Amino acid sequence: MSDFSLESFFTPEIIADPYPMYAGLRESNPALYLEDSNMLILSDYKLIQEALRNKDLGHTDAPDVTPEQREEMLSNPAIAGLRNTMLLMNPPDHTRVRSLFVKAFDARSVKVMEERIHAIAHELIDQFVERREGDLVHLYNHPLPVIVICDMLGIPEADQAEFISGTRISGRLIDPTPMTSEELQEANSNAKQSAEYFAALCEERRTTPQDDLLTALVQSETEHGKLTRDELTSNISLLFAAGHETTVNLLGNSLLALFRNPDQLSLLKSSPELASMAVEEFLRYDSSVQLTARGALVETEVAGYKLPAGTQVLALLAAANRDPNVFANPDALDVTRDEARPLSFGGGIHLCLGAQLARMEARIGLSILLERLPNLQLTKIDSPDWKQTITLRGQKSLPATW
Repeated sequence: MSDFSLESFFTPEIIADPYPMYAGLRESNPALYLEDSNMLILSDYKLIQEALRNKDLGHTDAPDVTPEQREEMLSNPAIAGLRNTMLLMNPPDHTRVRSLFVKAFDARSVKVMEERIHAIAHELIDQFVERREGDLVHLYNHPLPVIVICDMLGIPEADQAEFISGTRISGRLIDPTPMTSEELQEANSNAKQSAEYFAALCEERRTTPQDDLLTALVQSETEHGKLTRDELTSNISLLFAAGHETTVNLLGNSLLALFRNPDQLSLLKSSPELASMAVEEFLRYDSSVQLTARGALVETEVAGYKLPAGTQVLALLAAANRDPNVFANPDALDVTRDEARPLSFGGGIHLCLGAQLARMEARIGLSILLERLPNLQLTKIDSPDWKQTITLRGQKSLPATW
């Protein structure tokens, strides 16, 4: 694939099904250097696993970004806000900020949410079951994880309806290609609104503490000086966005995979104890996070290439998840698969904090949906309405009958 370019990702055919392209890259050149972009693209499981653990790789501007260009980028609220999050931080700042969130997502804390997730799933289905048809993204896949993360953060119930029905995350902000001016303007507007809302809510928690994650984070800022106010609001915004958008996509991608493979759907329905194993397979088969990026913090070697500082490394997680050297018959959906874990949650110090929560939401959400709606059918399995992003993969809508 010597003619490969980043723009290749954005064709309608690739967005609909990127896996043949991933296979071509992995087979012809699992570590492909694009000289024009100063970028190394990895599509091999072991190479990506090594890169994610490489401490010489982090987040940095490309070497050709001038101070003026950097200043212009940071004048955009969306980009400036993202730069203040642990997603794009390196140690020691990353360690400082992430440590304040870890406890909220440890196994014990997530387990406490299990009963609540069951209740939310049933309540949502109760609201639409009599309709007999509708868009599952709007009715179920989106509100389920939104309500869960709202509960965890402590967002007042009176405000939750706006989050449930509000604009969803575009995903373009974290794609490896520049946004259009219209996309950037929309991202800036959303970032500003989000920052203002969470700043006001944090101010309430300073004067009226409650038993929620927001209060704990505010107290870390005020009592220990561990977070600046910009870091506080930016990371809460990140937590809210990351806490639901990837799970929305995971639920949709899982349902689509099942209904495209009716034998696996029948097997899961007849053996519901396979649910946890099935979720791992859904994560592998069609990951809601397709790729992640790193930059060389210093001169380093990756996949046999000597990379100068600033070189970008693009790790195609979804390609690694179908590596035949790791997964047998990788293009087949198998809910009984018991092999190496997929790389869908990343790795190294940036391993997804919410991985266990996402797994639980998917396991419970899918099990209850299939149990409550035994005659569920998707009506557009051959031509899904895919979101036009490449980092995050999921459907805009998922029409169904039941």
